[in-house]
Amino acid sequence: MNIKKIGLTALAASLVSVSAHAGAMSVAGSASVTVKNNSGTDGGKNITMGNQLTFTGGGELDNGLNVALSFVLDHTDNVASGFDSHSLTISSDSLGSIVVAGDGTGNAQSALDTTAAGDIWDNGFTYSGTAYVAMAGSSASNNKSINYTFPTIMDDLALAASYSGSTTAMKSTTAWGATYTGIEGLSISYGTGENGSTASGAEGDVTTMKGSYTMGSFTGAISSTESDKATGTDEEMNSFKISYTVTDDLSITYGEDTHETSGSSVDEEFESVSVSYTTGGMTITAGQYDASGLANTAGQTAERWKLGASFAF
Repeated sequence: MNIKKIGLTALAASLVSVSAHAGAMSVAGSASVTVKNNSGTDGGKNITMGNQLTFTGGGELDNGLNVALSFVLDHTDNVASGFDSHSLTISSDSLGSIVVAGDGTGNAQSALDTTAAGDIWDNGFTYSGTAYVAMAGSSASNNKSINYTFPTIMDDLALAASYSGSTTAMKSTTAWGATYTGIEGLSISYGTGENGSTASGAEGDVTTMKGSYTMGSFTGAISSTESDKATGTDEEMNSFKISYTVTDDLSITYGEDTHETSGSSVDEEFESVSVSYTTGGMTITAGQYDASGLANTAGQTAERWKLGASFAF
């Protein structure tokens, strides 16, 4: 659905002249419903839903700059106010793009650190109430960050950098990332950032490398993210996936994530098989997810299947 731009009226006076620019505001919506079943010690079915409205708009100034505003209403992420991610983008062909965000922005490294398999480790797995150990990441602090995408320097090469402000728990941090797509079907990315924790020994560097290649109906992808702490626990998340596109609307994917933690002899391992079907603005998904070694403990396993439907409008 669209909200028509409320026209801006040019005001003129004998000493002052202000020119207004026509812009546009629009709103896009999405909704989803999911049925989940957990097997084992934390078994049981539950139903969840999501709903979100994204407002975007902007226009071009006299100096050639494009200015755009975006904010999201999402009851799931913020039950109290419903107000979620919001940002201001200033861009031009020669300047590149600067995004100043108050929430939900991440940084140049975290924009790349979704595993090749799609973060299947982050599926709410538990064993007798014990949760998986989450992979550490570079910090966007309080999500108040500036992200800069460089103008085109070389065809098929995208460069980004970011700066995140400090909080009582996090120091200010920087990050950068690069993605190359100059070979047909191939995408290669590299990003590095900082964990700016103020806790002793918890600060460190986080690095992501990933690549994917599509040949015909098949796509293969691999990724590796490493967290190297100053004196604390080091971690590594390795992942791969293989996808087969049956038709333009139907695809099948198998993926694995492996989370290694220094000082532990047991790795957390996650795998999934999923099917996705898209028709119009609706996507139907079904997946089976398995985990072992939860909390770096042998014998702690969990299973989950999910059926979901999402709608974009």
